Amino acid sequence: MSGDNTQQTPEENVEIVEEEMVQEQDTLQADVQGFAETQGSADQIAKLEADLAEMKNKWLRAVADEQNVRRRAEKEKQDALKYGVTNFAREMVSVADNLRRALQSAGDELKDSDVVKGVEMTERELQAAFSKAGIKRIEAAGQPFDHNLHQAMFEIEDVNQPSGLVAQVMQDGYVIHDRLLRPAMVGVTKGGPKYESVKEETEEAVAQAYEEGPQTEAGAKMDQET
Repeated sequence: MSGDNTQQTPEENVEIVEEEMVQEQDTLQADVQGFAETQGSADQIAKLEADLAEMKNKWLRAVADEQNVRRRAEKEKQDALKYGVTNFAREMVSVADNLRRALQSAGDELKDSDVVKGVEMTERELQAAFSKAGIKRIEAAGQPFDHNLHQAMFEIEDVNQPSGLVAQVMQDGYVIHDRLLRPAMVGVTKGGPKYESVKEETEEAVAQAYEEGPQTEAGAKMDQET
């Protein structure tokens, strides 16, 4: 042969790479050992610990933000399921109004007719569908006026009734779950004593009558036994 063959086999290349990796590992271990032995190693360790604490805080904040996003998404999902039919429900309560007006306008001679019975059945089925969807009629008549549920259309002068009571309902109101769907349009009494004052006087009178009234047979028997 005219010269040396300088081309190396793959096996020889692997051995060379492994030797270099071992040398680099030994060098790194020596550097680490030397770093630990230097005077400034304590400051470096403190810096690394501070960096670690900062990274931990960032991670905790990221986890908290992710949980908040998940909770908001879940709440929005639940609200969509509960209140997604709100606009449709507002249209349907108008249908319920028309059914109620049709029944109220029917004369006595039509009360037993098949048409009126069919309308009554339709209204019952509609109210049952409302109940399944969480839609409820507001019972306003005779109740204290509540601006969260009622809309006052006029006032009725009546000194014999407490002021601020719903005396007449012009249009039924509805709620969907815990939200107002449509306020009840009502007429409210005025001229009499305030409702709260009458309520307090009534409660005091009931409590006084209970304290001063005769004992029941069971109460008297218990007193005798004691």
